[in-house]
Amino acid sequence: MTPGEIVIYTDGAARGNPGPGGLGVVMLYGKHRKELSEGYRLTTNNRMELLAVIRGLEALKRDDLKVKIYTDSRYVSDAVNKGWVFGWEAKRFKKKKNVDLWQQFLDIYRKYTVEFIWVKGHASIPENERCDRLAVEASHGEPLPEDSGYVENMDETLI
Repeated sequence: MTPGEIVIYTDGAARGNPGPGGLGVVMLYGKHRKELSEGYRLTTNNRMELLAVIRGLEALKRDDLKVKIYTDSRYVSDAVNKGWVFGWEAKRFKKKKNVDLWQQFLDIYRKYTVEFIWVKGHASIPENERCDRLAVEASHGEPLPEDSGYVENMDETLI
């Protein structure tokens, strides 16, 4: 970690796909550490993976930061690193899932200099393992709120 750089680890989980789900985020900045988690009654794993990234970026207090995001989600890391999401955006996300979250992501992503690093899940990377535990624990919370973006677009999401 270089000075002035924020490191964010993220993970998402769903018990069933769709099913109850959760997200976990670990944020590191110098000596500071912050953990976030949320659970939802009915969602998908990919929605939780992407929402974890969004929640991590939303928690930042300044817009001029360099951010490294470690994720075990190829869905998220490849969409950005391979430029797919920018093509989807240009085509107005035609026939794409999770449009609500991708639009939220792009709005906040553009405030920062972000580097995505894919890590293998369940490979004994301590912060990734912690995010996984946070996400799974959050998926067991009671009562769990509704993932309104999923429910509103359920017909499209299940295709």
